[in-house]
Amino acid sequence: MPEAFRTRDSQPAPGTSWVRTGFGIGTGLLLAYGVARALIDAQQVLLLVLLALFLAVSLEPAVASLVRAGIRRGFAVAVVMVTVAGVVAGFVALAVPAVSTEINALIKAVPVWIKELHDHHSTLGRLEDKYHVLEKVRQHFTTADAGSTLFSGVLGVGRRLVGAVAGFLAVSTLTIYLLTGMPVIKRFALRFVRAPRRPMVAELTDRIMTQVGRYMLANVATSVLAGLATIAWAWPLGVPYPALLGVFVAIMDLVPIVGSTVGGVVVSLVALAVSVPVAIATAVYYTVFRFAEDHLVNPLTMKWVVRVHPAATMIAVLAGGALLGIIGALIAVPTATAIGLILEEVVFPTRDGADSGAGTPTATANGAVASAAVRTGTATTRAPAAPASRDRDARADRDSQAGSEVGSEVGSEAGSQAARPGSGSGSEL
Repeated sequence: MPEAFRTRDSQPAPGTSWVRTGFGIGTGLLLAYGVARALIDAQQVLLLVLLALFLAVSLEPAVASLVRAGIRRGFAVAVVMVTVAGVVAGFVALAVPAVSTEINALIKAVPVWIKELHDHHSTLGRLEDKYHVLEKVRQHFTTADAGSTLFSGVLGVGRRLVGAVAGFLAVSTLTIYLLTGMPVIKRFALRFVRAPRRPMVAELTDRIMTQVGRYMLANVATSVLAGLATIAWAWPLGVPYPALLGVFVAIMDLVPIVGSTVGGVVVSLVALAVSVPVAIATAVYYTVFRFAEDHLVNPLTMKWVVRVHPAATMIAVLAGGALLGIIGALIAVPTATAIGLILEEVVFPTRDGADSGAGTPTATANGAVASAAVRTGTATTRAPAAPASRDRDARADRDSQAGSEVGSEVGSEAGSQAARPGSGSGSEL
């Protein structure tokens, strides 16, 4: 190829790099915007998937214990899920009769309340004379769009009810699938990790799942304690539906920080049916119980079960609740536990090794694999790495030996060639 053409081909066309850079930046921004919009639109689905994954990881220790006892994994998953379904069915069995009784009582009380509203000597009558409640209600329902407003309200309630049932079924089904295929999912996820680091990541994953399972067991234990405390308080004082309130408080107490508060408020409002002093005493009781739970039970649980500082726990719960609502509050502490283990096992040792001068990538990987092998009990042996000076000496010895062999072969061949002409000339002489 002529030199002129070679020089012309090696030089880029003017303006091509800027156009390509601008086009790449614009395409990247559009793709980022499209991914963000897709995540926002699929937020509800992602939340359901995240909740199902959290439930599967939380129930995995129970399934694993049954598998270690010799039960097949499918049957173990069935036993665990039937137990959970039995707990949910028990709560529903306690709630439905109480709710239906209160609804019937409300329906029967409506005519009495209307009659008292027309009585100017009763409390409701005096409120009616002051605020004109019946007139405002009548005006609201006699307007032209009252029918459409009522229909849209009923339709919205029905839509939310159907959505809640569909979400419950979706989470239950996905949890069963995740529990059944948990070993396969773990092996598939570990294949994205490089082979030298795979044992360390597998061991760290098992430790995270173990910590999450311990946290859930401790959380269930504290929730059961809250439910029993509610029953022990409500039953002697005659508060209606003590068993239902106990189960409700236990379920609400599963949500860190805010759950027990909501349960205490509900029980205090129900205690108003007995008397105002009983309701006030109930509120004081739950305040004291909440203080004891936050400053005695939960700190010990978080310290010895998941080894997370109480301040980190509170920050994680507040951040998770602000970002993802109740689901975020539920998964906040397990997420903080996973982040803490990753920092302690991966980030901090790497930083300490880098600061001390021994944190080379090869040494770090070998040390991580060796530590994972020691924790898991596997018999993994590794030859000690030779120093750099020893490698240089070995290479120098091999090069000198090869050079001497080549030199001897060349010398012998040259000597033989020189001897042959000499012998010929001697014979001729």
